[in-house]
Amino acid sequence: MVRYSGIIAASCAYIIWGILPIYWKALQTVPALEILCHRMSWSLFVTLAIILCARRTAAFRQAVANRDNLRIFGSSAALLAVNWLIYIWAVNAGYILEASLGYFINPLISVLFGVFFFKERLRPGQIAALLLVLTGVLYLTLYYGRFPWIALSLSSTFAVYGLLHKKSSLSSMDALGIEVLLFFLPAAGYLVFVESAGRGAFLDGTTADAILLVGAGVVTTFPLLLFGFAAHKIPLSTLGLLQYMAPTINFFIGIFLYHEGFPRERMIGFCIIWAALALYLTEGAIRQVRLRRAVLQDVR
Repeated sequence: MVRYSGIIAASCAYIIWGILPIYWKALQTVPALEILCHRMSWSLFVTLAIILCARRTAAFRQAVANRDNLRIFGSSAALLAVNWLIYIWAVNAGYILEASLGYFINPLISVLFGVFFFKERLRPGQIAALLLVLTGVLYLTLYYGRFPWIALSLSSTFAVYGLLHKKSSLSSMDALGIEVLLFFLPAAGYLVFVESAGRGAFLDGTTADAILLVGAGVVTTFPLLLFGFAAHKIPLSTLGLLQYMAPTINFFIGIFLYHEGFPRERMIGFCIIWAALALYLTEGAIRQVRLRRAVLQDVR
């Protein structure tokens, strides 16, 4: 039952992240930077409320008092801000498909970072998958005519973000609390500036926009809570497979709901990268099976 509850929680988190483009599209008249600042500001209140309800205030204060935490999560907060800004802008500028591609590529970028930062050795299947990704990127650049900078920016910033989180054993909730706490004053300051200039969407926009901007804190924090719960209940391998739900939902939303262009040249580039992902997952699955067989043989 514990395992199933983790799978359900993870699936709900990825489904929310998958349909998030619809939420940002509802705010497409609001500048991306302003949405980002609202997202960070309201996330702080939601996160602190949850920490208070969970009676984790003492642990959170201790985490904030640690200088190493502030250094690590100050850097991760900057990366998160860049990632969120690019994603919100991409969705509202009509690049949902390319944004989804970024999160398909992300696991392979993380593998590459493991080589550079942790001196991990690549297996032949992983090398082939990375070469296929490079081929797909070059194809999109040369034949489709545009370098997929949105996809690569999203995947690389999120991969480095994950890398920084690996350096700390802090819970995801406390980490998010520190991140949004550090960016609260700059974000709130910018919002005060645009509102005082009469250009803010919260006071001068529609009631619907104001409600959605406040809700940005909820749609940010709630799936992270579900994800954190799932991470403690199910194996990382299962969590890793489920993560492709979000970009897949993004992809279908971009195609069928917002009718983004998907000509043959672009389809071929996507297919090359999907083939790399399939190779990566298959190689990993085969390796897991072999390791389990070796363990069983040792037990016997």
